[in-house]
Amino acid sequence: MEHFIVSARKYRPAVFKDVVGQQAITNTLENAIENNHLAQALLFTGPRGVGKTTCARILAKKINSDGNEKEGEDFAFNIFELDAASNNSVDDIRNLIDQVRIPPQVGKYKVYIIDEVHMLSSAAFNAFLKTLEEPPKHAIFILATTEKHKIIPTILSRCQIFDFRRIGVRDIKEHLAEVAKAENIDAEDDALHIIAQKADGALRDALSIFDRVVSFAGKKLTREAVTENLNVLDYTWYFQITDLLLENNIPQVLVAYNDILSKGFDGHHFVMGLASHFRDLLVCKNQQTIDLLEVGEQVKAMYFEQSQKTDTQFLIKGIDIANTCDLKYKTSQNQRLLVELCLMQLASLTFQGEKKNSTSSQRFVIPPSYFKSEKFTSEKITSAGSIVPQPSKKIETEIEIENRKVSEPSEELVAKDAQPTTTKGQQAEKVIERPQILAERNAKKISALSLKSIQKKQEIKQEMVANQPDAENLPSNDFSEEEMQAVWTEYTANVESDGKYNLLSHLTMGVPKLDGAIIHLEFPNQTIKTEVERAKYELLGFLREKLQNYDIDLDITVNETIEKRYAYTAREKFEKMKEKNPLIEKLRREFDLDI
Repeated sequence: MEHFIVSARKYRPAVFKDVVGQQAITNTLENAIENNHLAQALLFTGPRGVGKTTCARILAKKINSDGNEKEGEDFAFNIFELDAASNNSVDDIRNLIDQVRIPPQVGKYKVYIIDEVHMLSSAAFNAFLKTLEEPPKHAIFILATTEKHKIIPTILSRCQIFDFRRIGVRDIKEHLAEVAKAENIDAEDDALHIIAQKADGALRDALSIFDRVVSFAGKKLTREAVTENLNVLDYTWYFQITDLLLENNIPQVLVAYNDILSKGFDGHHFVMGLASHFRDLLVCKNQQTIDLLEVGEQVKAMYFEQSQKTDTQFLIKGIDIANTCDLKYKTSQNQRLLVELCLMQLASLTFQGEKKNSTSSQRFVIPPSYFKSEKFTSEKITSAGSIVPQPSKKIETEIEIENRKVSEPSEELVAKDAQPTTTKGQQAEKVIERPQILAERNAKKISALSLKSIQKKQEIKQEMVANQPDAENLPSNDFSEEEMQAVWTEYTANVESDGKYNLLSHLTMGVPKLDGAIIHLEFPNQTIKTEVERAKYELLGFLREKLQNYDIDLDITVNETIEKRYAYTAREKFEKMKEKNPLIEKLRREFDLDI
């Protein structure tokens, strides 16, 4: 059996130009060697598997090359690698210092590569300081670490620091394609892309994953084989789920999520992937951000097609809902229910948008099956397109009782209508019992949204106009703003004594301002303005009579800029409290409180 060499070792770069994704650092090192500007102490830092040790070995070999060496000569006798994780004591550093004094037998430099240098103890660091600051001319130190913050500042100040970055998905995919070609492996572009994403910027991890998948799938590397072996949820699931969400198909969404769980995938992983999918759809909607989409060309076409069907607001709200679910997942007692609730909220986003855009005449949605019950005998289609059920003759509706009481308010007629019209005895009396209660209740109050209330207000308005004195004899005495404020306070006291506390809160919300005979009022929203306008004629009559000036008029406006002064919802009240005491926000975060 032939000995197998892993790809990470077999395809380790031997020259700087073969190093993947670190062109800035390799160019700097090459120029430093050519111009003789190479420092004697170098620190290579960065995440795992990005080429720190590889660059250190290439540098150690290159600085001893003069062009006359034999082919394949690597100057291994001039390169000393020390693992600081297992040689981290003061004695190990002392032995190293003793070796540094001896010049090289062949070549110009002795190179000491200390890997995982952050594992050295504080005493070892201090023992190494003097030698690192003033090493012999023939010695060069290359320190490598993944955790630069653990190295003491006195060591950092003596080194020339090179920060290695994570390798991009595209660079890793291109390198894997070269390795697959060298190994005679037929690999799909999407399969290599998934491996590159799974590696998370580490080329060594990508090559290890590549070896594992090749052992599983053989010479044919497909997307399905990679997702199955790596336990990665196939992106086609996210496209399917998104289509169902846009169709508001909650049952099928829950079934699809159950299938995902049955395949052994974690719900938390699914939610994070769904949020990333929404993000990719969002960046795909604009040409300026489409370069942020790190996927293959085939998948990019699928993203672009679905992004045309999705609304930007849907994607933004979807990312927010999925992110909230992600944050709550670990602390949830019923994690499956949490994800299902998240999916139902996502499936309801576009449906809620349709309801908001509907006309005001279709305020209530009644299922058609309800009209087939015994209470209704016919249907009527209004001009607005909504269906209005027509009541049976057996049961008198609330509207009929209201209309009859307005037109013929005699007690005899009410008593007559209250008599049962069928011969079913006690059963008929029970049928009539509820309309009688409704008639008595509605005789005492009028709904603010009914046609009767609008008609009644118009009658009151006409009556007030008719009762106004003759325009030629109306007084128009001058008055001051203090007098107006006094009369205003008197009117609010009358409103309070009448029990109209809602109107009282509106009238005392701000200070009325006088401009000639016009009294200006500002309110934060249209709702309050409408409520005050309902009492406008009564208020004007009071002010004109008390101030003896019938030129007085009200100017009621909406100023949305003052809306923040008033807190209505729980969130607005919390923000108001936080403005007064910022420590409340710290308290909420400390105990993870919900508003």
